[in-house]
Amino acid sequence: MKPSIENIAIIGAGALGAAYGSLLYETGPKCVCFIASGARYERLKRDGVVVNGKHCPIAVVSPEEATPADLLIVAVKHYHLDRAIAEMRKAIGPETTVLSVMNGIDSEERIGAVYGMDKAVYGLTLGIDAVREGNRVTYTTQGRIFFGEAKNPAMTERVRRIHDLFDRAGIAHVVPPDMIRSLWFKFMVNVGANQTSAVLRADYGALRTSPEARALMESAMREIIALAGALKVDLSEKDIGEWYKVLEGLSAEGKTSMFQDVEAGRKTEVEMLAGRVIELGKRHGVETPVNRRLFDELKRIEAASGARA
Repeated sequence: MKPSIENIAIIGAGALGAAYGSLLYETGPKCVCFIASGARYERLKRDGVVVNGKHCPIAVVSPEEATPADLLIVAVKHYHLDRAIAEMRKAIGPETTVLSVMNGIDSEERIGAVYGMDKAVYGLTLGIDAVREGNRVTYTTQGRIFFGEAKNPAMTERVRRIHDLFDRAGIAHVVPPDMIRSLWFKFMVNVGANQTSAVLRADYGALRTSPEARALMESAMREIIALAGALKVDLSEKDIGEWYKVLEGLSAEGKTSMFQDVEAGRKTEVEMLAGRVIELGKRHGVETPVNRRLFDELKRIEAASGARA
């Protein structure tokens, strides 16, 4: 059996990267580092991250300084993934496993296309209510990381090693039997909740109680269920009910990452959400009018604010 994971690199120091980086830092300050370049490198070197009020001076290395990690966690926005793939090259060695906790359904394949799918495990986060302002991140609910091989009748060795690391670090996690279904469930959640919250400026409390928000969110989610059916992925109406169970556990004042992006004048991930839904709908003969409306409205919001990446 291979030794335990002791050397972790994280690329992406936003809400998720900072939250999980802080938990790993508490486990062992020397076991984790951020990979960053340019202004982000300088900012992280100077300021570190502050998570739930606690300063975490996590080490920062440039892409050129990186050395092979046991585990590389990818936590960037989708429009930064191509750059991240280039910048992670020196962090990937013969024994490295790459775990993406990004939104969407294709980051693993995009990483695998460059470094080989034997390097990548599937992953997602669900239920964390992290909010980022500058280098400060706060959350009241950690949620869970879902990860594993595409199918998990039993844990493979590399999945077991990540499971053991997360146990040590106090990172809540699940290894589901079917990660592809889990990815599509999270995609449904992002398409419905993130985009609705951004368009309507709705926090989690409003997503629970506003009839307008619930109707828009659910109609966007039903387009994902229709797409999943066309692709033989096991997703159904009952999964909308499962999402509401997760939503009940989130802080009423909490905000989705896309709502936070809109408030901060940042570029959103609409291309990866509604844009991808529209593309897949055309390819598989599924109508997606709700996501077309959300796409157009979010692009209007970005243009009006001069959104920047």
